[in-house]
Amino acid sequence: MRVLVADDERLLADTVAEGLRRLSMAVDVCYDGDGALERVGVNRYDVAVLDRDMPGHTGDEVCRSIADSQVGTRVLLLTAAAGIRDRVEGLGLGADDYLTKPFAFAELVARVQALGRRSTPALPPVLAQDGLALDVGRHLATRDGRPLALSPKEFAVLHVLLRAEGQVVSAEELLEQAWDEFADPFTNAVRVTVMTLRKKLGDPAIIHTVPKAGYRIGGTA
Repeated sequence: MRVLVADDERLLADTVAEGLRRLSMAVDVCYDGDGALERVGVNRYDVAVLDRDMPGHTGDEVCRSIADSQVGTRVLLLTAAAGIRDRVEGLGLGADDYLTKPFAFAELVARVQALGRRSTPALPPVLAQDGLALDVGRHLATRDGRPLALSPKEFAVLHVLLRAEGQVVSAEELLEQAWDEFADPFTNAVRVTVMTLRKKLGDPAIIHTVPKAGYRIGGTA
């Protein structure tokens, strides 16, 4: 899942982003509405977490722009205003959800995950193939019942590959969906991550390389 976090409270934005990254989400961060508008114009996000009261363009304006673009990005508005009228107004702008400050991080995670599921075709809560099972909600991975100790990035790559349901996923697509905006397009991070992931998954090999195309899960090499 790729997420944008935009909030002028830098400590809050950075803390939220770091927490989401630990759950294998690719997170971009900015601290004003102008930066948020720029990023949503360039990148495809599953979820945007927007503070309503940012300098420059407000979170409301960014939300309206996302809604008008019809790109499928789900919006979670953050605000200190807790009144019913405020919530109704925010949802009326095109937001998909609304969370008042202060909030519990666990609740924010649950809401982001729920919105992420709505931004893509419906998938089962546990993705499974060839003895491999990925419980995204609980951030657990197993193979033939054996727990897998995956890094957040390995978990994210495995999630993208399982979502593809046997289709080939290019290295560029993996970089787009599992890394943030600072990822070097010429890096070998995807190849290295897939290599370490294969070792942890064990034999028989389940992630196959398709020459000049990318990677896929299942079938024969």
